[in-house]
Amino acid sequence: MDVPRDLNMATTPTTPSYDSPIHQQSLTGRLPNGVYVPMLAFFTPEDTIDVPATQRHTARLLDAGVTGLVIHGSNGENVHMSRRERREVIEAVADAVRHETDSHAPVPIIAGCGAQSVRETVELCQESRDAGATHALILPPGYYASILNKDAIVSFFHQVASESPIPILIYNFPGAANGVDLDSDTLLRIASHPRVVGVKLTCGNTGKLARMVDGAPKVRRGCDDFFVAGGSADFILQGLVVGAHGTISGFANLAPRACVRIGELFDQGKILEARSLQHEVARADWLAIRYGFVGVKAAMPYFHGDGEASCAVPRLPFTKLDPVGQAVGEIQDGMAGTLAIERQLAEEATQSN
Repeated sequence: MDVPRDLNMATTPTTPSYDSPIHQQSLTGRLPNGVYVPMLAFFTPEDTIDVPATQRHTARLLDAGVTGLVIHGSNGENVHMSRRERREVIEAVADAVRHETDSHAPVPIIAGCGAQSVRETVELCQESRDAGATHALILPPGYYASILNKDAIVSFFHQVASESPIPILIYNFPGAANGVDLDSDTLLRIASHPRVVGVKLTCGNTGKLARMVDGAPKVRRGCDDFFVAGGSADFILQGLVVGAHGTISGFANLAPRACVRIGELFDQGKILEARSLQHEVARADWLAIRYGFVGVKAAMPYFHGDGEASCAVPRLPFTKLDPVGQAVGEIQDGMAGTLAIERQLAEEATQSN
């Protein structure tokens, strides 16, 4: 039986030279350090994309000092959207970014473009670029995980990277990829391609994160141009200690200033203060992890005002958490400390302006 192209199980991956035109045309340096927010998706009561809410949240996050935005990640319900809707969200975010920021300091806009075949993944990358994304975030193809070997996965990423019009980041999240958890050896093989420019480690393995920080320059001919980020707010500081360049954290939808502050304290050498804040953020993030994007949406009015209640509703088959139910009570109790810190940081920012 012929093996389908996208499984590519007998192929030895090849890597373009760092001196090749495909590298020279795309090399813009490493993504800037900092907090990247995998944005929630916002819908109207009629279940269409809520563009004003999306742009309002974009402006809120940028005002809080985040470095970049991630669209259509697992927090962004991309699996609940059509391709037309995905493009609409990217366009809304890109338009808001243009209005809110200095054109000389562009904000990275990373779009989730995961699909099961090379062909569709590249199409999603092209559509995302056309809508305003600067990078693509890509899961390993996990649908046929039981017959997909490591060479095939490496080949998948290398083929996508060679054909995509925008650089790509690896998204290692076993929970969203049918249990596929890429080890550091495989990730480093993928990272040897010059247009694979980063990794988000939602697997939560800080040992793997340390190996990626150490190993990426070695497989990229000494270039320190590969962005390594943890995928959860409960280990921002732990990642920074071993050399992470930032975090891509869903909890930053709620408390962006607190997440940014952890990095600032670390950079200032205030480790005890950073540790104390990390403890509080980790306590709150556990509720976000337990209840997923539905819980994060339930907390939006708590952090950002009652006006966010109607737009922060998940799409079916998920339903809104009962505002007076046990789950929301746990979320509010567990996040109360971080909410107080977030409000204090916002007040300090207002006074300093």
